[in-house]
Amino acid sequence: MSRVTGDEPTTGCRVCGGTVEQWCDLGRQPISQDFRDPAATDPEYFFHLAVGVCLSCAMVQQLEQVPSELMFHADYPYRSSGSEFMRRHFAGVARRLLATELAGPDPFAVEIGCNDGIMLGTIAAAGVRHLGVDPSRRATETAEAAGVRVRVDFFDEATAREILAAEGPADLIYSANTVSHIPFLGSVFRGAATLLAPDGVFVFEDRYLGDILDNAYFDQIYDEHCYLFAVRSVQALAARSGLELVGAERIPVHGGSIRYTVARAGARPPGPEIAELLAWEREQGLHRPERLRRFTARMEQIRADLVDLLRDLRAAGHRVVGYGATAKSATVTNYCGIGPDLVEFVCDSTPGKQGLVTPGMHLPIRPPESFADPYPDYALLFAWNHAEEIMAKEHAFREQGGKWILYVPKVHIV
Repeated sequence: MSRVTGDEPTTGCRVCGGTVEQWCDLGRQPISQDFRDPAATDPEYFFHLAVGVCLSCAMVQQLEQVPSELMFHADYPYRSSGSEFMRRHFAGVARRLLATELAGPDPFAVEIGCNDGIMLGTIAAAGVRHLGVDPSRRATETAEAAGVRVRVDFFDEATAREILAAEGPADLIYSANTVSHIPFLGSVFRGAATLLAPDGVFVFEDRYLGDILDNAYFDQIYDEHCYLFAVRSVQALAARSGLELVGAERIPVHGGSIRYTVARAGARPPGPEIAELLAWEREQGLHRPERLRRFTARMEQIRADLVDLLRDLRAAGHRVVGYGATAKSATVTNYCGIGPDLVEFVCDSTPGKQGLVTPGMHLPIRPPESFADPYPDYALLFAWNHAEEIMAKEHAFREQGGKWILYVPKVHIV
């Protein structure tokens, strides 16, 4: 499934080959989804997690790239359907696309990173021709069971040519929280240019650099997020493949994302929000190294405050557990040095994670029933992007005196 494209820059910026200046260093980190058997003796893979910005095309990117096959493999544990919020979100996205981009005669939709079919399931139920492309065999089995057609593969230019030959051009290529995971972006965008119908669009959602910086979301930086997108960098990226950014809609997913719409150059007029967001990014100095370095100071303060709080709580005899064995929790626990001495265990609803330990710091992962057996005094909420949904579900925890600890945009207790 893994391909080497052969023409991606091997030094400097992975998009344009320009000079990349480092601005954020999170130190030694493990594979964020490498949940392990506590008895495992094989060595863990660690890498240096540092991020820089290209001084030419403004793409924010990791300096050391983890091999894709170590992250996105047959047993990749993340499932999009695990959150009620995300289920509603993707159902809404599918209905909107069916009413717009897929409203013509015999439309064809392709999704990059379809995971368990949470979005394509609605497309399939409407009888629309579709194909999901995802390298995780285990996740796609769930999608196929729901009636979704899937190709188990990475999406790149070669894959796009093969899909075009077999299926014809795509009216829609869609992706959510996946494009930023793919190191060979040039090949992905050339693939989109190859596969799209003349008036087709490439729509993808991803976390927004502006929101990450404003809210000190340092845990959005982990192995899978090779890039942190902004309107300026996506516009430049699209242009390199003969495409054009024509839409950029801010959405609340994952603490703040943008839904980008890319089309063939000249095929559609860019929306006014493109110029507005570009002007805002310039005003904010979003890609200036000095602006980015200020984020580092906030990140370091959060680490100091969180560790001090956890140490004080444990010294006072309080029980603290974690909630949500998320990928981003690996960044928090390893950057802050949070082990079982500070947090007893982490509760998670994903069966495949239960009974294992978290990457690097080896916090035990237990099922949700353990959260109330008995309730802890404090819960460190790693899945803060689903705080409203989780707190509503765990209302009994609050009612018996339990308190939540959140660490972005600053350490606070609710």
